[in-house]
Amino acid sequence: MARPSILYVTDLTYPARGRRYGDEDTHLSAALRTDFAVALCHPLDAADLMDSFDGVVVRNSGPVLHYQEQYDAFRAEALRRGTRVFNELTGRADMAGKQYLLDLSAGGHPVIPTAEAPDDLGRLPDVAEYVAKPKLGADSIGLEVVGPDRIAGIAAAGGMLVQPRIDFRYEVSFYFVDREFQYALHTPDKDVRWQLAPYRPSAEDLAFAQHFVDWNTVDHGIQRVDACRTTDGELLLVELEDLNPYLSLDLLEAGQRESFTAAMKDSLHRLLRR
Repeated sequence: MARPSILYVTDLTYPARGRRYGDEDTHLSAALRTDFAVALCHPLDAADLMDSFDGVVVRNSGPVLHYQEQYDAFRAEALRRGTRVFNELTGRADMAGKQYLLDLSAGGHPVIPTAEAPDDLGRLPDVAEYVAKPKLGADSIGLEVVGPDRIAGIAAAGGMLVQPRIDFRYEVSFYFVDREFQYALHTPDKDVRWQLAPYRPSAEDLAFAQHFVDWNTVDHGIQRVDACRTTDGELLLVELEDLNPYLSLDLLEAGQRESFTAAMKDSLHRLLRR
């Protein structure tokens, strides 16, 4: 029986700071070949090629804001044709912009307080510095640290989110496949985002991360829950990445990598049979 075919979308040459997209996708696409016939393509070619495959896997393709028009066209065509895409295009977190941070903040979820409109700035705590970032942004592009005197003007101009700059002990990321926890990594040095080390989460940590994965609307795909541990010991959501989260697979032990790829293969099989 022929193996199902996968179009694996990646930009092997994207210059990601502190990450090696090409190495990760070379490893992961090779691991998938035991179960699938895999062809790699650049994200700008995905819409033209996807009809020839049973499914599409979107991986380390870089921030889509660099090719927003082409990505929007790919997304629209995939939805119109019923193409099976991994991650599913149903996500309501980073896949759809940063509106979810506003919604979660307004709903009282454990997320860094977030505001957009001038009338909402009163919901933010009074701090010495704030973080302003584009509502449609990624990879810290356009992020700026500003003083209290500037946030009203930024909010009035539109298109930006404002958050208090949180004093935290470290960042931690939780990785899931189809809502099932796989592993966690954290930053021993909080000032170096992509120098990560293994992290053993507590039951409370896992409940925190699972809350956001279950809130999201992705049944087949990979999600990364990024959080910060405040100086008071609280976890707050920084980002829920549900489009093409980098996985830091090179930092895992061999058994962990094999377990993750097995979970991803199982998810893809279920998605293609659906």
